[in-house]
Amino acid sequence: MSRIGKSPITIPADVTVEVNGDVVKVKGKKGELTQEISDVTVSVEDGKVTVERPSESKEHRAKHGLYRSLINNMIIGVSEGFTKQLELVGVGFRASNQGQKLDIALGFSHNIVLDIAPEVTVETISEKGKNPIVKLTSHDKQLVGQVAAKIRSFRKPEPYKGKGVKFVGEVIRRKAGKSA
Repeated sequence: MSRIGKSPITIPADVTVEVNGDVVKVKGKKGELTQEISDVTVSVEDGKVTVERPSESKEHRAKHGLYRSLINNMIIGVSEGFTKQLELVGVGFRASNQGQKLDIALGFSHNIVLDIAPEVTVETISEKGKNPIVKLTSHDKQLVGQVAAKIRSFRKPEPYKGKGVKFVGEVIRRKAGKSA
């Protein structure tokens, strides 16, 4: 039995969960999310969501834990939200935003201007003597991760000096340089 899949999800007071056939809809104060499901049954009773699988086949076992985690992330997202913070490590690396446009200077000849999805709130923090931080917030965990990965892909941290775009708290494996 899946340890993740069999545990029920408690629904907070300000969140509503609806199941219509193979679509789960979650509404909360931060927004609304929908997820299409297959091969499992989702039921909502007295403030708890349970996910059950029809058989012990490998495909059903795999999707049991997956859909339980997706529904749990939807409930957390519409009630609390998700935040990812990216740190720009390097001399002359800067970040600024005007609404949903993120303008980052990463040492290339031109600045990179990125249009952020309207569901994601972007904020830039620049303090003197510290590395610039880009803060992404949304109710959709998958979307926040995707936008953060896109920003990080412009200049991944390199192992010799540690320069690049990294997540706050991420540990970069460093390599020794040339030995003279």
